[in-house]
Amino acid sequence: MQPSRKLRASGKVTPWQRCMMYNLHMNETDSSIALQRAPGRPRQPQTDERILDAALRLMAQHGFVRMSMDMVAAEAGVTKPTIYRRWPSKIELAMAALVAYCDVTLPANVGDTRADLIAEVEHFRRAILRPNGMALLGTVLAEEHETPELLAAFRQYLVTPRRQRLTAILAAAQTRGEVGADADIGLAVNMLVGALYAQYLAATPFAADWSTRVVDAVLASLGYHAVGEDNPSPDA
Repeated sequence: MQPSRKLRASGKVTPWQRCMMYNLHMNETDSSIALQRAPGRPRQPQTDERILDAALRLMAQHGFVRMSMDMVAAEAGVTKPTIYRRWPSKIELAMAALVAYCDVTLPANVGDTRADLIAEVEHFRRAILRPNGMALLGTVLAEEHETPELLAAFRQYLVTPRRQRLTAILAAAQTRGEVGADADIGLAVNMLVGALYAQYLAATPFAADWSTRVVDAVLASLGYHAVGEDNPSPDA
């Protein structure tokens, strides 16, 4: 079994483990060599996390181009050789940091369309509004033409999984007959995700029930009706 599969099979995957999975994936042809560490002190996960956290903060504050390995070393309190032993280049470090940033502790679905969507949207809100979250998104978008790998990693490890989970919840609702067969699920997902960015750019505070109100508005646009509920009266 490949190392990355062993990590997935172990159950809960931490951000550091996901970073390791990414590194193994990027070096599949040399994975057997990478796993045969030379004699010496064992690698410390805490050091890896400090380096990745430092890289994330510096990218959010200064952008990828202005971030240097010297800055990361100083911020993390390590030497440059310590970083280069783990990530041979700045782009590899930056991509690993983005992978580690993506929160893998996802909410468990309970099979209730409305409840599952609210949990997903609230989780998304908390993930993006973490310190440096929006600034980091701005960095990867600004680097799209010069360093497209950053945006590709952000999409692969954060955007795509989130959209897939939302799509699966709505598709299941469609299968149960809770929304019409002609419902535009892709558009609904865009609305669920895009509402957060629109609210943030408008500099409008997020109310405690923001996620609930967004989900209810989107479900109403789809004509949502939970299975087992009586059809509401037009005068209700």
